[in-house]
Amino acid sequence: MTTTAPATSPPATRTRRDWWIPASLLALALVPSAGGVFRVVDLSSGRTAENARFFDLPVPILVHIFGATTFLVLGALQLWPSFRRRRPAWHRWSGRVLVPAGVAGGLSGMWMAAFSDVPAHDNAALMWLRLLFGAVMVAGLVLGLVAIRRRDVVTHQRWMARAYAVGQGAGTQALFLGPYVALVGQPSGNPKAVVMGLAWAVNLVLAEWLVRRSQSRRRV
Repeated sequence: MTTTAPATSPPATRTRRDWWIPASLLALALVPSAGGVFRVVDLSSGRTAENARFFDLPVPILVHIFGATTFLVLGALQLWPSFRRRRPAWHRWSGRVLVPAGVAGGLSGMWMAAFSDVPAHDNAALMWLRLLFGAVMVAGLVLGLVAIRRRDVVTHQRWMARAYAVGQGAGTQALFLGPYVALVGQPSGNPKAVVMGLAWAVNLVLAEWLVRRSQSRRRV
């Protein structure tokens, strides 16, 4: 009588299978990142009626663009399972860049939400949503850092996933706003706040489900 070991996928196969995770996250980050590059180019051309709101706050907008872009790109690679397993040292060292970049991006976004002029299609509700989710992102990064310093990997992963979900909110908002604009028109006021808030909420719920499912599978 012979026994056959269960078939397992070789490492190369698993690597090929999970490449879609960072690719999807980078694609989602493409719209806000491209918008940030456009904003920098626009500001470099001088003050106009369209960019006056950002031109008056050059430091926060630049910190937000570069901090958030760095956070989104490095975060996508952090969430690539096979890459993280093959390069654990890279995971740790890039995290030392990712966390400050994310905190800088979150705080500068909150600063702009609180102190810049409210755009034509926004309202106070959307300003408070930006402050709320910005605080969740910054708190998630800080708590994730505290957890890993205690060697609490489970809590670290959950807080980092929550922070990254909020950071990816701009990409999801573009996906939500696109169909809304096509079907209804440009939203403003409370309808825009609802759509934007829904995008953040969906990201957080999805991130929570995915990270908990992944951790449960590893325990099994």
